[in-house]
Amino acid sequence: MPLAHHHPERYVRRLLLWAALSGLPAVVLTLGWLWFEREFPELVPASDVARWTVTLAVLGLWLGAILVLRDRLVRPLQTLSNVLMGLREGDYSFAARGASPADALGAVMVEVNALVELMRQQRLGALEATALLRTVMGEIDVAVFAFDGDHRLRLVNRAGERLLTQPVERLLGRTAAELGLVDSLEGEAPRTVQMSFPGAVGRWAVHRQQFRQGGMPLTLLVLSDLSRELREEERQAWQRLVRVLGHELNNSLAPVKSIAGSLEQLVQREPLPPDWKQDMRDGLGVIAGRAESLSRFVGAYAQLARLPKPRPQPVEVASLVTRAASLETRVAIEVRPGPGTRLLADPDQLEQVLINLLRNAADAVIEIAPREPPAPAASAQAAAAARAEAQHGVRVGWTESANHLEIWVEDDGPGLANTANLFVPFFTTKPRGSGIGLVLSRQIVEGHRGSLSLENRQSGGGCVARLRLPLKLGA
Repeated sequence: MPLAHHHPERYVRRLLLWAALSGLPAVVLTLGWLWFEREFPELVPASDVARWTVTLAVLGLWLGAILVLRDRLVRPLQTLSNVLMGLREGDYSFAARGASPADALGAVMVEVNALVELMRQQRLGALEATALLRTVMGEIDVAVFAFDGDHRLRLVNRAGERLLTQPVERLLGRTAAELGLVDSLEGEAPRTVQMSFPGAVGRWAVHRQQFRQGGMPLTLLVLSDLSRELREEERQAWQRLVRVLGHELNNSLAPVKSIAGSLEQLVQREPLPPDWKQDMRDGLGVIAGRAESLSRFVGAYAQLARLPKPRPQPVEVASLVTRAASLETRVAIEVRPGPGTRLLADPDQLEQVLINLLRNAADAVIEIAPREPPAPAASAQAAAAARAEAQHGVRVGWTESANHLEIWVEDDGPGLANTANLFVPFFTTKPRGSGIGLVLSRQIVEGHRGSLSLENRQSGGGCVARLRLPLKLGA
């Protein structure tokens, strides 16, 4: 409590009493010497008028000194008391005037003024931050609620009002059960659930967080409507699907239509040309080839849609990698030994992923190998050494950390020219590629709670594929 509220007059009287008592001995001695001195009468005024004049002067100086002390000490303390009282009540307009760092009390007043200015700036910043927070909460399209320990609503933004179709005045103080939000305050968070409210129906992302306001624990509940985003993602997915299918269908149907029209004109000619049978065979062969290509294309889409869930079982990583590497016979695969790791995973699906990665690495090596013929050598041994030095290869290995396994496949090929479209379905840079291998591999890896990445090697040419998997499927 400030000094001004604790009987300041009593403190002032006590201070003046001590000041008076401190000067009282000197005054008593002076007046005693003035009125009762007998040994040195020549040093004492002879008349009573002179003695009373000196007595009044001594008493005046004594009282004046007490009043000066009161003004120099008590008033600054009262000023500081008023300033501190203003700080306690949130009023930062008070300041100690005449503060000077030349003396101790003035230095205290200077520091108090600096404290007042600092708290004023902080108060202003807090008010601006609060105003900004209220503006953001009012404008965001996310419903925000705050409940106390009794599950009574203490705060809601405009999106929450629209969701519950009631104004804030009718919502505050009501329980979560009355508002239909009790399920959102229980269970796991974050999570996605299907919920129905007076103002909207759909799938919602539920987030919760604990915080304190004024020392009272509150639960912050945030509900995000995912229906709009899901519909937009679904629309974009359908657009991409229709665009890809339309492109492939046009590529297949355009030549089929053209050849069918040519064959129709051929059979209507009279007389038939001598080589009409060969023309018919060639045309029908083209139609059959395009039909088979279109069938493979549709089958690739079906393969993506029918990918089964992994059936986990213990897998020896060394045996898995060695077996997958033995299936690639076009180039030599160097298997780098690693730890004796046992992995809980679907061995068939992981083997398919490794086969795809090793096949891509082998394709890259085969692509670049003819571009660098070995230099001529003087002898057969030198020629063999030159060929071995110029030969590009593929390496595969694995490492283990505390909770994860990483299988890597690196090659000495030309590297990746376009890394943005690697996992886009049916995107391929190979003349006979389907563009489905990497997409299928990533789906398999993600089904095992892992990740698959491809990047160019930092040292030398080629690229490296990294397959990262948890040692336990549920990790």
